[in-house]
Amino acid sequence: MTSPAEAPSAPPRERRQRVQSAETGMAVLKGLAHLGGRSSLTALATHVAESPAKVHRYLASLMEESLVRQDTVSQHYYLGPEAIQIGLAAMRQADPIRAAEPCLIRLRESLEVTCFVAVMGNKGPTIVRFEEPGLPVTVNVRVGSVMSILWSATGRAFLGLLDESRVVALAEQELADATEDMRALLDAGDPIGALRRDVQQAHCAIVRDTYLRGISAVAAPVYDYAGRVCAVITALGATGGFDPSIDGPIAIAVRREAKAAGALLGAAA
Repeated sequence: MTSPAEAPSAPPRERRQRVQSAETGMAVLKGLAHLGGRSSLTALATHVAESPAKVHRYLASLMEESLVRQDTVSQHYYLGPEAIQIGLAAMRQADPIRAAEPCLIRLRESLEVTCFVAVMGNKGPTIVRFEEPGLPVTVNVRVGSVMSILWSATGRAFLGLLDESRVVALAEQELADATEDMRALLDAGDPIGALRRDVQQAHCAIVRDTYLRGISAVAAPVYDYAGRVCAVITALGATGGFDPSIDGPIAIAVRREAKAAGALLGAAA
């Protein structure tokens, strides 16, 4: 009698067919998610570039596992309770700090800049992960430092793209406490509104010698699965050798890495 350990494995062709079937099933499930979690058979088949008959067979299998359900009135398919449980488990593991770590390392190594990720804390944007190149720029910020809302690139990114009243309230308090010289750096008519509009248009925030003398910085938002700004990635350097222009290589790289971090958190493209 053949023991389980000695049982012959499936032929290579059969194994390939099983893998292909699994890949097609996952493509159908992901296609349904990309279409908003609900779709007609025709639209789904078009999206995954398969025939409606073939997609229907896979949907039937997914329905048996409660990964997909079908509306009896419209006949549309939608994500089932098991798919929801998988999504909830993934959401519980979504950590912006963990997602941003490889992005910071790539920025540090490719651009040789100091960079960090910050989240919005009770007192303001707070640095939670910090990376420095071999020859670091001397700055007095580290993990745990709270950044200014109005004067730092990090704070301005939160101000422009995180729609929360407490962020605006922090900005208004900073503005009230600012010196006349600092106020002169902002728009005279609508200082906070102008900052917000600039950040929203560029989808990043830039400062030159504003928060720290001799230091320039670029910051970009990290979005989570709900489309909310959950963190900000910032790169900074000495003004003389750091290009903070909106279309410069540093700003492009920071926006790209912030988008990569968001993708790990389930943010929509």
